[in-house]
Amino acid sequence: MATLDTPPSAPAPATTAAAATATATGTAAHRDPNVLRWLTAYTASLVGDSVYFLALGWSAQRAAGPAEVGLVMAAGALPRAVLMLGGGVVADRLDPRRTILASDAVRCLLILSVAAAIALTTPALWLLVAVALVFGAVDALFVPAVGALPPRITGPDQLARVTGLRSLAMRLGQIAGPPLGGVAMGLGGPAAAFTVAGVLFAVSLPLLLSVRIRPLAPPPEHTTRTTPAERTTARADLVDGLRYIRRHRLLGPLVLAGAVCELGLTGTLNVGMVLLNAERGWGPSGYGLIVACFGAGATAGAALLAVVGRLPRAGLTMSVTLLLGSVGAATLGLVPALSSAAVLAALVGLAAGVFGTLDGALVQTTADPAYLGRVTSVVMLTMVGLAPLSYPLVGAAIGVWGAAPVFLGCGAFSCLGGLYALTSRAVRRAELPRR
Repeated sequence: MATLDTPPSAPAPATTAAAATATATGTAAHRDPNVLRWLTAYTASLVGDSVYFLALGWSAQRAAGPAEVGLVMAAGALPRAVLMLGGGVVADRLDPRRTILASDAVRCLLILSVAAAIALTTPALWLLVAVALVFGAVDALFVPAVGALPPRITGPDQLARVTGLRSLAMRLGQIAGPPLGGVAMGLGGPAAAFTVAGVLFAVSLPLLLSVRIRPLAPPPEHTTRTTPAERTTARADLVDGLRYIRRHRLLGPLVLAGAVCELGLTGTLNVGMVLLNAERGWGPSGYGLIVACFGAGATAGAALLAVVGRLPRAGLTMSVTLLLGSVGAATLGLVPALSSAAVLAALVGLAAGVFGTLDGALVQTTADPAYLGRVTSVVMLTMVGLAPLSYPLVGAAIGVWGAAPVFLGCGAFSCLGGLYALTSRAVRRAELPRR
């Protein structure tokens, strides 16, 4: 079985694989109609995701009760985590655009069917669980395919800017989705909200059909790539992709550092912030202020790379911002005043936005596009599969010891990811491609 590995003597800068995919068009990504069509379709799909989750939660609450809401939401996370690696294999074996089209088409039909069923009768709990399971399974195909598509629609020198634009689209989905879903719920109940989500998925389909895809270029001379004729099974492709990540001098440290960061910070920034807010007595408005400040900082960090397109010494900057963000998150548990917590949350969000966007850009520009679906699936598995496992642990620990020591401990664990990245010579020297 042929593999694509970066030998120990290969250079560390993150330009080799992506530079072989295509020649830059000379058009900046934010002005490229091809990229903008993809970005618009992706944004519509993300807003549809947010509306769908809101409608699903409210429908579960009406059909059963608060306890069943958690059951329904967890039902969607399970297939997403279990099937994510397989989705990466599918994205690399098939055309990622076709995978995205098929995923959005299935989601559109599924959600519109649910909207019709809810309009006719009160939804049963088993129906909502079934919808969550199917939606989660389709998401396991959609997410890796989205990660594998950018190198096929733009030049390597624009991948960093595309990553920033993609991060902004994710933030827009998180900001616009809940209010839109809330308005739909107010006007027509869950059926209207599900209909809006289905329509948004439908809007993305013609835009995706119009996106032009570039063929993959041959790999560099010192590498070999598995061809379709040489492939045997999906399992062999999966093992090949995991081996590729493990042996790559830059990808391996990037994925591991990002995983440690997710495991350390996700629980504290989600469950921990709710409990910290309750412990300090800041109330719902205080929690909303902290979350808004964090989101604003993260949006600014993503926008920075979307605008400038490239930051010098990207690997070193990524490592430092990861370390600073981890220290800031640890300190949040010690801040007594709401105003100070809001400012610190904004700074942590800014660091997280810069780190996350640079990490994604380095992965995009480093990985051979033939492996990018599998690389994306491993990265996302940490976010949607492993990191949420920390939620009950963080909640239980704060219940026993209070917020401050748990924030310090989780922040210190996340710092290990930043320190590991700093000790990696390949990460410190990694650069984004120039025009």
